[in-house]
Amino acid sequence: MWLVADADTKIYILGTMHALPRGTDWDGARVASAIAAADELMMELSPAELAAAGEIFQKLAPRETPLAIEERLSGKALSGFRALEASGRSLGEDGLDDWAVMVLMGQRVAQNAGLSSADGVETGLTEKFEAAGKPIGGFETARDQLMLFETLDPQTQRILLTRAAEEAGDATREIGALTAAWGRGDVGALEKVINEDIDSVPAARKAIITDRNRRWSAWVKRRMERPGTVLMAVGAGHLVGSDGVPAMLQAGGMTVTRVQ
Repeated sequence: MWLVADADTKIYILGTMHALPRGTDWDGARVASAIAAADELMMELSPAELAAAGEIFQKLAPRETPLAIEERLSGKALSGFRALEASGRSLGEDGLDDWAVMVLMGQRVAQNAGLSSADGVETGLTEKFEAAGKPIGGFETARDQLMLFETLDPQTQRILLTRAAEEAGDATREIGALTAAWGRGDVGALEKVINEDIDSVPAARKAIITDRNRRWSAWVKRRMERPGTVLMAVGAGHLVGSDGVPAMLQAGGMTVTRVQ
């Protein structure tokens, strides 16, 4: 967690995990203080938009013409996909766009690793702020967020799907390592695990990470013009590296302090 502050405004910037193992202790120490002090919560999606995401996914995910997974993947990628799919019910992949198959694969990996969005940081924060009667906002709509994937060019979508399938055998271990790094606040390890794949797909990195970080950094700068205390909670991957939100704010001349 980082802090940007001036005489009358504080913005705490918390890196989250959207899904966590049950019982994970994430809301103590300075995070607890930031929750108590904040007048409002800003997340990637508001609670209403998060609730709508599943329905919007169902509208955007289907292909115009079904395409068998064997026509998209081969070798290690196809084997990895089949092994992951066999760990649960069918993903219905033939009728879905490449990006949508990749999203469902990610959900399956999280389930296999014992992670649940019901135990994620956003769910916990929403409960706390709603109970306190404090407002909760979102930077994006669910459609905005899913369109980031839907509008990727077909080649980039296929590259992302192929890489996810090739690495499916190690994915449960990798997400465990990611969760552990987040839990101990190891920014270097987080950056390595989160970025090593997406760095090799520049179009995806720009759309999914860099452009959004730039928009959110601009929001922080504007919000600093009004008094109050805000807790801004976004995925931890958006806060690490040279194009993470803290780095962008610092590059823009703001003082950003890591507080936990």
